[in-house]
Amino acid sequence: MTRIEKPFTSFQLKHEWLEADGFGGFASGTVGTARTRRYHALLLPATHAPGGRVVLVNGVEAWLEAEGKRYPLSMQRYVPDVTYPDISASLLGFDTQPWPTWRFQLEDDAVLIAELFVAKTTCETVLRWRLEQGSASGIASAAYILHVRPLLSGRDYHALHHENAAFNFHADVDVGDADTRVSWQPYGDVPAIHASSNGTYTHAPDWYRNFCYVRERERGLDFSEDLATPGVFTFPLADQEALLILQAGAQPHPTPVPERFKTLADSEYTRRNAFASRLHRSADAYLVARDGGRTIVAGFPWFTDWGRDTFIAMRGLLLASGRFEAAKSILLEWANTLSEGMLPNRFPDYGSTPEYNAVDASLWFVIAVHDYLAADHADENTRQRLQQAVETILTGYSSGTRFGICGDADGLLRSGVPGVQLTWMDAKVGDWVVTPRIGKPVEVQALWINALRIAASWNAQWQEPAARATQAFHARFIDPASGALFDNVDVDHVAGAVGRAIRPNQIFAVGGLPFPLLDGAAARAVVEQVETHLLTPLGLRTLAPSESAYRGHYGGAQVERDGAYHQGTVWPWLIGPFVEAWLRVHQPDEGAKAQARTRFLAPLVEHLDEDGLDHLCEVADGDAPHQAGGTPFQAWSLGELLRVKRMLANG
Repeated sequence: MTRIEKPFTSFQLKHEWLEADGFGGFASGTVGTARTRRYHALLLPATHAPGGRVVLVNGVEAWLEAEGKRYPLSMQRYVPDVTYPDISASLLGFDTQPWPTWRFQLEDDAVLIAELFVAKTTCETVLRWRLEQGSASGIASAAYILHVRPLLSGRDYHALHHENAAFNFHADVDVGDADTRVSWQPYGDVPAIHASSNGTYTHAPDWYRNFCYVRERERGLDFSEDLATPGVFTFPLADQEALLILQAGAQPHPTPVPERFKTLADSEYTRRNAFASRLHRSADAYLVARDGGRTIVAGFPWFTDWGRDTFIAMRGLLLASGRFEAAKSILLEWANTLSEGMLPNRFPDYGSTPEYNAVDASLWFVIAVHDYLAADHADENTRQRLQQAVETILTGYSSGTRFGICGDADGLLRSGVPGVQLTWMDAKVGDWVVTPRIGKPVEVQALWINALRIAASWNAQWQEPAARATQAFHARFIDPASGALFDNVDVDHVAGAVGRAIRPNQIFAVGGLPFPLLDGAAARAVVEQVETHLLTPLGLRTLAPSESAYRGHYGGAQVERDGAYHQGTVWPWLIGPFVEAWLRVHQPDEGAKAQARTRFLAPLVEHLDEDGLDHLCEVADGDAPHQAGGTPFQAWSLGELLRVKRMLANG
C-alpha cells in the first residue's frame, strides 16, 4: 500500500497509479490528477486483447459548488505550462489501497473522498465521490453539488487527438427512476462509450484545447492534445454518494447504478484482499488474456506482451507466487507459436503476425519450463507438451535457424546478422543497432548451456552437447586480465575476437539461472566486478562508468534515450540474478541473507512508493541519484523483486 500525505508538490505529477483490466486495457494517471502522458486515461480498453488499445475517456473535469464557492477536484495542465485549477491546497492525501483514493479538504473539517477502480471481471471503470461531513462544517451537505465533465477522444493509445469536425457529440440518453445512462460514439471505428450514473446529465458539447503532456515533451515527442466534452453530470451530495460507471462497447448492465456499484466494489474488494501481499496484488496487473489463453504484459503504459519479458517475469510474478495454473496456461499458449525452433519476441499491437527476432526468448522459455516442472504441479500431458517444445527449440538452434542462430563447432551458440538486435540489449534507432553483440554473447551461452542441461534431465542425447559447451565456455570466456568474463567472444563472427566491455550479462554465469557455470575464484571475480562497477540501489548498470561509451542519463528524444538504454542505464530486473550470484559466492546463511535484504532489497522496496506506485520502474539513470525512467510499471522488475524476496525469506 502506498499512502501519500501533504504537502503535495512534485508528488502531484511524479507519482502515478495503475488499474489494469486483465485484457490489456487499463486506467492510469497521477496523484495530482493532471495527465502527464498521452497514455493517462480513465477508459482505455484493448480491442484485441492484449493489443488494439484505444483511449476513449481521457479524464474528467470535476468540481464541487456550494453557496457560491467552487472547489476543484481535478487539475489540468495546458500549453505552454499553465496549470489550472491548482488542487494542491485542498488535496489532503492519496492512497492506493484498496484502489486509488483521494481526500480533499472542503470547508472547515468537511472532506470529499474520490475513488476509482477498474472492475477486472467486466473492464468497467468505476468512480465514486462521497462527502464526509465534519461536525464543525459551516456548509450543510445538501448544499454541495458535484459536477463531472467527461473528456473524450477515441484514438489509438499511441496517438494524440485534435479538434476536428468529424467528432460526433451526439448523446443517447436514457433516464430511469434511479439512474441516468448516456452513450456516445465519437467515431465509427472505435467502441461506443457508455456512462451510467445516479446523477443527471446535461448535454453541453465543447472542446478543451491544448492539454500539455510533460512526460511526452521530455521524451521528445508531440505533447499537445485537444479533447471533446459532450456534457456534464450533476450530483447533489445530500445523503448520497455520486457514482459514475464507464464502459466500452457492450451495452451497460441493466441493474440500477447504486446496486451495480455495490456488486462491483464488493467483488473487487474481496478479490484484492485475497492476495498474499501488496506485491502479489500488483503482480496481477500484468497477467492478461490472449487468444483464449494467458500472457504477461511487459509493462504499462506502452508495452504489450514480449516473449523474453514474459518468461523472465513469470518466474517471480507467477511461479514464485504459487500461481501455477496461470503459468501453465501461458507456457502452453506460447508453445503453440513455435516456428523454426524459435518463439516470438513480440506481437504487434495490430495484426497477429509475430516477430521472431530474439535469440534468448526461446531459451528463457526453457528456463521457465524448468521452474514450472520443478514445482511439480504439471500433469503428464502438460509435461510432455512442454518437453516437446523444449526439444523443438534445442533441435532448431542446434541445426540452425533465423538470423545466424546455430550451434557452433565448439558447442557454443553463435548468433547475429548485421542490422538486427537479437539479445535483450535490443535498442535500435533507424538502422543503428546500438549494441549489436553479434557472435557469442555471454548470457546467451549461459542460457544455452542451462537449456541443454535441463533437456538432458529427460533426454540423454543432450548430455554430451551440454558438457562440450560447458568446457568451451570455461576455456573461452574467462578474461585472464581480470578473472571475470568477456561480454562476447567471436565478435562479429571473427574467431578469437572478444568484447571486454564491463557489462552485467556475465552475472548469469553465476546467478539467475538453475545451473551456475562458475564457482570458486571465477565466480567471486564475476560478482566482485559487477558489484564494484555496476551495482546501484535500483539494480545493475548496463555498462561500467569507466567505459568510453557510458551514458549516465536516460532521457531526451528517442535517439538519446535509445543510445543510453544499454550503455549505462540501470535495470532493476537484474538485481535478481545479482543477488542470487552474491549469495552463491558468500555463505548463504541467515547472516548473508539479512545483509542482502538491507543492501539490495530495501532500496527497491522503498521505490514502491515512488514513480509507479506499488510497482517498479523499467530503468533508471546510471548516475546518482538514479532517477527512474522508461515505463513506471515494468513486469520483470516486479517479478525479480518477488523472486528475490522469496530467495531471502527467513528459514
